[in-house]
Amino acid sequence: MDFPTYWLLIAAALVLFMTPGVAFFYGGLVKAKSVVSMMMLSFGTIGLVGVLWMLFGFNMAFVDGSSADWIPRVLGNPFSDFALNDAANAAFGGDGAASFVLANAAFGSTFAIITVALISGAIADRARFFPWLLFAGLFAVVAYFPVASWVFSFTTDDEGVPTFTGWIGNLGSALGFDTGTIDYAGGTAVHINAGAAALALALVLGKRKVFSKETAVPHNVPLVLIGAAVLWFGWFGFNAGATLATGTAGTNGSAALIIVNTIVCPAAAALGFIVIEHFRNGKATAVGAASGVVAGLVAITPSCANLTPFWSIVLGLVAGAVCAVAIDLKYKLGFDDSLDVVGLHLVAGVLGTLYLGFFAIDTGLFTGGGNLEQFIVQLIPAVAVALYSFVVAFVIAKIIDATIGFRVTEEEEVAGIDSVLHGSEGYALD
Repeated sequence: MDFPTYWLLIAAALVLFMTPGVAFFYGGLVKAKSVVSMMMLSFGTIGLVGVLWMLFGFNMAFVDGSSADWIPRVLGNPFSDFALNDAANAAFGGDGAASFVLANAAFGSTFAIITVALISGAIADRARFFPWLLFAGLFAVVAYFPVASWVFSFTTDDEGVPTFTGWIGNLGSALGFDTGTIDYAGGTAVHINAGAAALALALVLGKRKVFSKETAVPHNVPLVLIGAAVLWFGWFGFNAGATLATGTAGTNGSAALIIVNTIVCPAAAALGFIVIEHFRNGKATAVGAASGVVAGLVAITPSCANLTPFWSIVLGLVAGAVCAVAIDLKYKLGFDDSLDVVGLHLVAGVLGTLYLGFFAIDTGLFTGGGNLEQFIVQLIPAVAVALYSFVVAFVIAKIIDATIGFRVTEEEEVAGIDSVLHGSEGYALD
């Protein structure tokens, strides 16, 4: 195997580690009697979505675009290499190209897993486990796999230069613009996708029995901080892994620039978040700092290869401040997004995606061509993915809720869903 293949495998391991990080982050935020349930939603997602991706999801998400028929161009051929059998046999025989395909499949699986796992934060303290798994599987197949093909599908020429084949990747050309949509590591496919779905789930399941700002107290702040640290560590693979997955190292993406931006934007976002907390409540909290880090990581995801560090710092400060305000809006608007998936991932994902329209290197309104072309090709995918994800998630959740039921009973919620659903408690103190 060559270096790009090895790097992809290392990046895949880093990104896979992020989903346990999500479990830690979410687990610390919920009540002590819900921590096992909350973490099981993430670990269950690893099992189910990981298997679905390897069976046929990779074939749906990476489409070559050569077919004249629209269905294969959008959804690929899910069973063209079922369970990656052909690629595995070729790699076993020493085919380096097949090994790279398997490395791409491994890397892509971790994105699919974490996208779905992120959604679970919207339904903490009240969701049943197996209905969640049913939702996770259906959403992955109907929403994530196709949207990933819109954003990430590419073919490469003999020199390894990629040509993106999904409609989002080709949007600029279709509109006759000199620039195309920038979504380097998944602002639309991952964060807007997950955030919009989280809003739909929160609306379908409704509020918890006790829903107020005063009662939203994390049971384990150190666990939240550990989760944020794990996420930040894994995010270097999340953002920088794509430099070789798409053959763009040294062309439209530099691993060094991506790493710098992945350090400085979350750092600035943590400052932006806790400053808002200080002026609003008189105190800067540890959970606020961790939430600011996540907001900055989300915001820099689509733009990590296309901003200078200065504009990354500005993005981080803005993202931290805006998300700190957005999180509080759920109490005013009356939807119970338990762990702020909407306030962090949807809001910061949209912000990071649209920000490129103004400050992307060479193409932003203020840093490049002096026109709104980059903003337009950022806005259309952001809106399209948000609407598509919301509708798909809402319909799936409604059907599940109307048939087998999605949330626990009020009595089970009060008693604590860890013991009811999983027969165990997070902390055995005797």
